Amino acid sequence: MQAGTPAEVHSAKGAALLIVDDEPNVARSVARSLRARPFDIHTAHNGDDALEIMGHTTIDLVLCDSRMPGMDGPTLLREIGQQWPGVMRILFTGFDDNAQTIKAINEGRIFRYISKPWDEQILLEAIDQALAFQSLERDRARLLQLTHEQNEALHHANATLESRVEQRTAELSAATAQLSVANKALKQSYVTATELFSSLLSQRLPPSRKTNEAVIRLVREFCARKKYAEKFTDDLVMAAALYNVGKLTWTDPLIALPPETMSFEQRQRYREYPVTGERLLLPLEIAQDAAHMIRHHQERWDGTGFPDALAGDAIPLGSRILKLAVDLVEIRMGMVASRKVPLEELLDSLPEYAGRLYDPVLAEDFVQMVREREKIARRANESVTTHTTDSVRPDMVIARNLLAQDGMLLLREGTVITPRLIAKLQGFEENEGVRYTLHVLNPSLKPEVSDDAPE
Repeated sequence: MQAGTPAEVHSAKGAALLIVDDEPNVARSVARSLRARPFDIHTAHNGDDALEIMGHTTIDLVLCDSRMPGMDGPTLLREIGQQWPGVMRILFTGFDDNAQTIKAINEGRIFRYISKPWDEQILLEAIDQALAFQSLERDRARLLQLTHEQNEALHHANATLESRVEQRTAELSAATAQLSVANKALKQSYVTATELFSSLLSQRLPPSRKTNEAVIRLVREFCARKKYAEKFTDDLVMAAALYNVGKLTWTDPLIALPPETMSFEQRQRYREYPVTGERLLLPLEIAQDAAHMIRHHQERWDGTGFPDALAGDAIPLGSRILKLAVDLVEIRMGMVASRKVPLEELLDSLPEYAGRLYDPVLAEDFVQMVREREKIARRANESVTTHTTDSVRPDMVIARNLLAQDGMLLLREGTVITPRLIAKLQGFEENEGVRYTLHVLNPSLKPEVSDDAPE
């Protein structure tokens, strides 16, 4: 695929979009949001009309309302997924449509849902990401087909082949290269899907409960420290990104409640979230191993955990690591008890629970890793200053990721500030009614990096 952003790639192709909403004004409003892009827009006001359009028109992406008379959105998207599996599917849903959203994820296999009223920028980004994901899947299928055809050609050549050994070797090398490209494209698709699901979680959870990014960093660093296999690391990172997906079925007050203050009924609901998370992810083939880790990440080494009361080595290795990371982050944030526990106090007390809550060997290595990273962070903080968008200056370098209120990544660590970026951030502040704090490197430590602006 040619270099460029998803928007550049797919705008050039003029992708065909179908907007389905029983309210014509809403369908027109969505179409207006897309007017700056050269999309081929089609509209339908019910499920039957949408299926009729799909039957005689090539559609790349469907944006569908959740609640419609007759055939609802999840049912329509499930039907489209069965008949046209390559078509990307995005659901518009109300804030309280949890049941509809879960149905769409399980049955309609949607790429993403967007809450009404939608943010135009988020809508455009979701469409670009969906079309980019679709392009990767199409490229992967094409490359796999090409590899299959080349293998068939090699098999045919092998029957006649002593005089063509050189040609056979060259063709085999080409096929291997193509397969490598296909595997890279497939892995990127998995990464994209994980990031989107994690972003979905962050948009639902309140700021005090956005734990996924911190948990991901801990498990990724621990896997690198222990030199675990790449496949295991990828699965564990996916589990860290999605471990609390089961909480999407909760009400907002329950999400904000520490377990120690819950009623008996609420605690029973709390104990179900690992199983709910596994059930939501099992239909996704790429997430099966991560789903298994999520199911058991609240098990305890002594067998007193949930949901299955596993003990010792019977608990999957990924689940044991994930529990250490989740507990460290959630206890520090006051999500387990009503008091936020300082990191140093937590690290001092954690070994006391080794052999009861945690794998004793993993717990010792984990505490040592966190202490070492804190020492590094303290040294780094000595070279970091904080700024607002009014005080930051061009050529300064971002020292930590900058996130928006909804958890969306605005600036990556290492980004060089430009006047254009400052103007964009100030525009975001005005629209969201917030003030950002930017952590900036000492000028003497500025690396040679390029502008990484939020689109």
